[in-house]
Parts: sequence; structure tokens; C-alpha cells
Amino acid sequence: MSKIIELFGYSTELKNANWSDISSKQHCPFLKKKCYKVRKSEPEVSIGSCTVLYKGNPLIICPARLVQDNQVFRDCLGLLDNRGDLRIISEVGIPGGKVDYFLVSVQNDVVVDFAGIEVQAIDTTGSVWPERQKFLQRQGIISAVDRAYEGNFGINWKMTTKTTLFQIHHKLLTFEHINKRLVLVIQDKLFDYMSEQFNFDHFHTPPEDNDSFRIHTYRMETGTQQEFRLALQSRLGTDAIGVAQCLGLRADARIELSTITQALTARLPAALRLDDC
Repeated sequence: MSKIIELFGYSTELKNANWSDISSKQHCPFLKKKCYKVRKSEPEVSIGSCTVLYKGNPLIICPARLVQDNQVFRDCLGLLDNRGDLRIISEVGIPGGKVDYFLVSVQNDVVVDFAGIEVQAIDTTGSVWPERQKFLQRQGIISAVDRAYEGNFGINWKMTTKTTLFQIHHKLLTFEHINKRLVLVIQDKLFDYMSEQFNFDHFHTPPEDNDSFRIHTYRMETGTQQEFRLALQSRLGTDAIGVAQCLGLRADARIELSTITQALTARLPAALRLDDC
């Protein structure tokens, strides 16, 4: 079995897949555009590796993989108090950095409610490129793998976990200040590691209504055609103080509600409608 188990959104165990066509199109079915992860030395070549097999477990290494069929957004609909026309807006800057996605409720072209959604894949060490090339070689797509690219990749559990929680806490203070909610979407395997490193006993399962921060964990399930699907595993909730308890830090990053609303309103013309995707 290949250590790359999803390439450009397709299971590498899929029977009768046209890998020549798939690899040449370089299309990401989750973002519905060309895969944005490219090689530094060959920016015209998309890497396309979504999920790897590591110690017997499928691990998602690309955040785009987590937005399959917009399920993670639909699982956040209950966080909106005012429901209108639903839009998805990506990469909006607030203090602490950019938020990956906003699920936005719009009425008469006015933003009436929103929730922030961060998607976190698992970081790797080394390069998965050699494994990708070995798979395509076995499919007869390329003739040989350059030995210069040989090597093993690993999983950077510690850095992924620590960086994620620090960034979440910084952004969460802003959301809490304006009485909005922020959701972290991660794979169950990553949360399992987080739980070994940090104490989540004070988190609420399921979340309580006043929890400003939620963690939604997803597991990978295999379908009848060997394709993988995301399934909601668990929901947890707390507030900024609860996240700080995990990290032992204090920070302040606040911005007024009108500032975020103005940024979202400016992006509405190009925003995706949730019902259309």
C-alpha cells in the first residue's frame, strides 16, 4: 500500500482510476480549483497529497481536505443566532492573524451574524514528494523517481499542536469580546495527541451555549469504493479562560464588531453561497 492514500482528492486504492488524467489536471475537488500546494522549485506543479498513511492511521496533511462537501460549515449552522442567506468567506484578517473561514448570515445584503472557523491539518517533517512520485511510478505515469528526492517523512505532532492552540487563543479573545464563536476543525487523531499534551478536562462535552470556543473533531471513514469520507466524531466547548488554562498564557487582542463586519461586507460579492456548493 502507498504511504500516500489520497492524491488530488482520490483514494490511491481506487480501482480503475485514471491517474494520468488526475495528476495532469492537478484539480482539488474540495476547493474546486487547482491544488494550491506547489513545489518551490517547480511552482507550476501541484503536490496534491491530501492524506498519508502513518503507523497504520490515515492522517490529513492538507487543510483543504477538511472542507469536503462543506460539511464542517453545515455542522456550524447551530452557532448562528440569526439565520439568513448563508455565505462562506475565507481568509479574513483580525488581530492574531487571518481566520480561515467565516460562516456568514446575510439579510438584505447586510451581515447579521457570523462564526469563525479554523481548519487545522497535521504538519509533516521531511517531504512527502518521494512517496507521491513512487506511487505515480507504480501507476506507470512517470518512468523513474529521482534519487535526490528519496527520504522519509514524519509527523510534527508537537509543533502542530502548540502553534494551533496559541493562535486560537489569540484570535478567541477578539471573538469573545464581540460575543461571537470560533470553531477549530481538526482530525480526531490530532485531538488524541493534543489530549495527551494538554488538559481538556474542563472543556464541556457537548459544548454549552455560552462557550465562545468549540472544537469539532472528525474521523476518516472508508466507503464502498475505498474513498474516504469525513464523519463528525465529537464536539467540545470552553472559553478563552479555558484555552488559557491549557497553555498557561495571557494575551490581549481585541477589535470592535463593526471592524469585522465591515471586512466581511466588503467580501460579500465574491463570497460562496453555502446552498450553492
